[in-house]
Amino acid sequence: MEGSALRVFPQQQQILFKSGSWVYRIPALFYERESKTLLAFAEQRRTSDDTSTVNLVMTTGEVKMEVPSEPKTIEWSEFKEVKEAHIPGHRPMNPCPLYDEKRKTLFLFFICVEGIVSEKRQIQKYTNAARLCYITSKNLGQSWSEVTDLTDTLDEINGWATFAVGPGHGLQTESGRLIVPVYAYVSCCSSCCLCCFKCCKVTPYSLALYSDDYGEKWQFGEMLQNESLECEMAEYFDDKENSIIYCNARSQGGHRVEALDKNDGEGFIILPHTYKLVETGTGCQGSVVSFPAQSEDTHADRDPSQNPNKWLLFTHPSHKSKRTYLGVYLNKNPSKSNSWSKPWIINKGPSAYSDLAYIDDGWFACLMERGEISEIEQITYKVFSYQEVKQGIGE
Repeated sequence: MEGSALRVFPQQQQILFKSGSWVYRIPALFYERESKTLLAFAEQRRTSDDTSTVNLVMTTGEVKMEVPSEPKTIEWSEFKEVKEAHIPGHRPMNPCPLYDEKRKTLFLFFICVEGIVSEKRQIQKYTNAARLCYITSKNLGQSWSEVTDLTDTLDEINGWATFAVGPGHGLQTESGRLIVPVYAYVSCCSSCCLCCFKCCKVTPYSLALYSDDYGEKWQFGEMLQNESLECEMAEYFDDKENSIIYCNARSQGGHRVEALDKNDGEGFIILPHTYKLVETGTGCQGSVVSFPAQSEDTHADRDPSQNPNKWLLFTHPSHKSKRTYLGVYLNKNPSKSNSWSKPWIINKGPSAYSDLAYIDDGWFACLMERGEISEIEQITYKVFSYQEVKQGIGE
């Protein structure tokens, strides 16, 4: 297994997973605040092809935060296979971690796809080969439970051509609801007959899988009204301190799909399109995270973590046609899609999937696919501050 022992990195961009005899893709990142621990996940593949995934892998990073205003360092463990994330005859894909703070339980959601059946084939045949699975850990990934397969407990899946979770992180809302981002391909026909599906358009839509009892039971919310694919969600609060779930989804229409929901992911309303968040070519996954509104007065004594207001940070390739120029975007008014800033470019070369985490004191971590020639040469991480974001976007 490729990897290294203890690695201490400053905040600049560093490699966590490097493709060679294996290809590493599809990053997912989670930060556990109490222990100040980052968990990074990825797919381990034989080739770049989606059908060649063999394992999910993970590494754990201890965040050093002695002085809040100074750059963070992270000590990363040797990465390992998540051997429990398997069911026989299937390949694990799309890692999606989320954490239940009340029960101190880490969930790792993923899909398991039969053999080497591709997503394209499932859509063409309208025959789902994916299963909805998760494992849990009480010690931040040192050990894991056996697989729980939810597929047969959720009737909606029977009507889908295929589906996937995330990829990237899920979330727990202030009310305690656990939310897993999902997208599914469905037919425009109401009939279930195969001949009907063959003549109808099969379209992807984003939605939320959620639980209100700490993961005992799960159910799906309503799908977004607009065509949408891989997505991530974040919670913020409006002026009356009402919780709102923000969804940012991949599309094929030249711009990102954004939606808001005031019912913890049960039903979304599409926001007007903004040209500030461009979609790249035929689309690419992006990441979004909410964080406490920061004081613009650098001498203020108020602790930003006590501010009920939340802002959003978003990462995605900023080029209109190629997966390159990974940008960081800031939104101080999430209810308005045109409030996004211009991007701060944190990787000028080939860049693709990414995942964000907020790690307190105005600092963020970003896990990203990047390379010199191809965007799948390595998965690196970068730690940066809100002040760097402000400077990068020109504020």
